[in-house]
Amino acid sequence: MESANIYKDLTYKETGPAITVLFQTEATKEVRIVFKQGQLMKEHQTPYPITVAMIDGELDFGVDGKILNLVKGDLLSLDGGVPHDLLAKSDCIVRLTLSKADTVQRVKDVPSS
Repeated sequence: MESANIYKDLTYKETGPAITVLFQTEATKEVRIVFKQGQLMKEHQTPYPITVAMIDGELDFGVDGKILNLVKGDLLSLDGGVPHDLLAKSDCIVRLTLSKADTVQRVKDVPSS
């Protein structure tokens, strides 16, 4: 069994989103991404499917030439290989579920501003 509190030890970084591994299971890595308003994760893609859960705040999720406005409570799944970007419209907390085969470093290496 694994457990974590998504609100514990929140850190908002000035230089880009704060990315923290909450825990790992046999199949997934559960990651918290904390954005300050205006922060961006530039277009990128993952080799594996992901799930995004909006815990708090609002962000624009760009995919397939569309912008999806995600707000607290929204869930989104995305297949691997699909380019996407994220722009925080307010301070936000996002839970990202990665495949165990994916790396958190890949997420940390996504260009941001």
